[in-house]
Amino acid sequence: MSDNLKRAAAERAAALVSDGMRLGLGTGSTAAYFVSAIGERVRGGLKVVGVPTSEATREQAQREGIPLTTLDETPELDLTVDGADELDDGLRLIKGGGGAHLREKIVAAASRRMIVIADSSKRVATLGRFPLPIEVVPFGLKATEIAIAKLLKGLGLSTDLRLRNGKDGTPFVTDSGNFILDAHLGRIEKPDVLAAGLNAIPGVVEHGLFLGLATGAILATGEGLVELGQV
Repeated sequence: MSDNLKRAAAERAAALVSDGMRLGLGTGSTAAYFVSAIGERVRGGLKVVGVPTSEATREQAQREGIPLTTLDETPELDLTVDGADELDDGLRLIKGGGGAHLREKIVAAASRRMIVIADSSKRVATLGRFPLPIEVVPFGLKATEIAIAKLLKGLGLSTDLRLRNGKDGTPFVTDSGNFILDAHLGRIEKPDVLAAGLNAIPGVVEHGLFLGLATGAILATGEGLVELGQV
């Protein structure tokens, strides 16, 4: 998908922003176009504040001149715009390919609306083709992995869990100091059941299933922009 189409989706989302809004600023290549578009509008006089969902987004927003706040200072947001690794027609998502899903989910949950911007390749009939990121604390990693595998087996899902490594071959560490187990599941027929099961496992900090959070989506396709839900 061309960068021009991603940029078009981001600019459509940026057009939803008005003076005084409190924004959640997403993470990833498509969300970066949104941050850039907001930065351009801020330099043109738009008055907003943003909460970044990662250190990378914080650094970009600062370069763009976007005023930033925190959820402690601004615990309720008007709109979050973020990307997705997968989404279905029910606006259920898998996120976390970049490892920022814990902060992304906290910010999304604090927002009145969440708009997803993505290219059409991320739209699927059933979630699961993209590996599901499961963020875990380093302490007791093996015990947590066994508990997750037991849950997956009980749900009839693949137990293929892989510890995510960084570029140097050591375990990838999130902004919050945790590890990620990527679950290669193929298909997730009952994401609600899986999410509830993962939430109940000690050692699991968060997972990449975003259910009931997105209110709309703007998809960049070869034929133009497609909108899902309420944008």
